[in-house]
Amino acid sequence: MAAIRSRVCGELSVMRLEGAHCALEVAPQGAHLIDWTLPDTPPVLFTSPDSAFLPGKAIRGGVPLAFPWFGPNRGDARAPQHGFARVRDWSVRTMLIGPDGNCVVAMVLADDERTRAAWPHAFAARFTASAGRSLRMALEIRNSGDTPFTFEAALHSYFAVSDVREVRLHGLQGIEYVDKAGGGSARRREGAAPLRLVGETDRVYLDTEATCIIDDPGWRRRIAIAKSGSRTTVVWNPWAEKARAMADLGGRAWTGMVCVETVVAGDDARTLDPGEAHSLAATITVEQAM
Repeated sequence: MAAIRSRVCGELSVMRLEGAHCALEVAPQGAHLIDWTLPDTPPVLFTSPDSAFLPGKAIRGGVPLAFPWFGPNRGDARAPQHGFARVRDWSVRTMLIGPDGNCVVAMVLADDERTRAAWPHAFAARFTASAGRSLRMALEIRNSGDTPFTFEAALHSYFAVSDVREVRLHGLQGIEYVDKAGGGSARRREGAAPLRLVGETDRVYLDTEATCIIDDPGWRRRIAIAKSGSRTTVVWNPWAEKARAMADLGGRAWTGMVCVETVVAGDDARTLDPGEAHSLAATITVEQAM
């Protein structure tokens, strides 16, 4: 039976939508999609068991939203990683179970004195998600001011896997990338084989609109991530040593996740004139492998 329920997780409010085909959980802080659950299958999204659900602190896992910068703020080392959007409270505009049984959520965020102190621009952001047998997410940014601005953003998606050391990632073969875990900005090119993670991974794949597929033999399934409005894909896993230093991830939780992120950043950052908008979107589907 379709239902919408609220609960408290740590110190944050979380809404759970239970539709005909799936369940969806989202927190208004950060418009943060925490969970998308399909019947009779392991979790699709990963959320760390050690994540702190606290006001003003980013949740580790699910789909954090990065905006208006990605990674560190190059102009202010004290600014929050990946921007302020993921630690601000968004306003709920839609939260319902549709006539098709899908779970539908829409939340909005606009500039105020606090955001303008960190990033001096007027904007209107809207996050939408529609979840059934597939999940479609979109983040739209609109310039609501009277001067142009340039922004970065991401759907920073964490995917649950049986063991990250055994999965293969298809779709990025032959694509040029920046190997941030390698300690530099030099550009390299992915080989002809699907990507296998064998250590700390932080790769920024450039000029690609490709659909990525996580092939997970342990759970005998494939997760496909199709995207639009983005020409950058980031693949990330901290691996054992760095994970141990992360209070909200430690232990062996890192083996059960891989981030495949839909991004506009760096050379792919977008500039909007007054009144213009840009949307980046991802559609997630899950297929059982034979």
